[in-house]
Amino acid sequence: MDNLTIIICICAVVSMLPATYVFPDKSSRLLMGYVLLGVLTCMVAAGVNEYVLRLCDGDMLYLTTCIAPVIEEIMKALPILYFALVFSDDRKTLLSISYAMGLGFAMLENMMILTDSLSGVTILWAFVRGFGAARMHSACTALVGRGIAYVRNRRKLFYCGTLSLLITAIIIHALFNTLIQSEYRELAFVMVMLMYMPHIIRGIRRLSGRKNVPAGDGNQTA
Repeated sequence: MDNLTIIICICAVVSMLPATYVFPDKSSRLLMGYVLLGVLTCMVAAGVNEYVLRLCDGDMLYLTTCIAPVIEEIMKALPILYFALVFSDDRKTLLSISYAMGLGFAMLENMMILTDSLSGVTILWAFVRGFGAARMHSACTALVGRGIAYVRNRRKLFYCGTLSLLITAIIIHALFNTLIQSEYRELAFVMVMLMYMPHIIRGIRRLSGRKNVPAGDGNQTA
């Protein structure tokens, strides 16, 4: 791992660290803490990937499509699994911190890629990384978090269910990395957008439901 990666990580951590205790409510501090944890996890994963890359004789395509998805998804899932086992398996909480974890991971990854290829980046590149890779990381981690909330208290499903969730996230991650480096890169963004469609539809339904509530149906007192 080069010094520039460490410097970027320190800048991100130092800027976000105060937010983990200045927010008045616990849920906001928890979310910011997992964004921060995602940044740190990305730094560790970058070091592991760099070591594995040397073992693969510098074959970056093989690393990004076969090895990195396994390393990164396992490392992102471990803090979520720990939280579910030790603190709470509440579905909404696990989904929120999982998304925050993936977001923090993607933030540092984008900054590292930006500094590695600064001369070749464009505004389009920024949109590609923001709407593509960043959303993919968050979606894969959220998939694991939401699934763990379901299998946590089901003893017969917990081990095989957690493993299945990890494998699914790894496959999605590897498929995205494969498509984004091929001539069919547009399909990578279609895949990510399809993953978010249930959340988009749910959000639209909530908004429409609120609009349909009559004005006099609020909290009334006698």
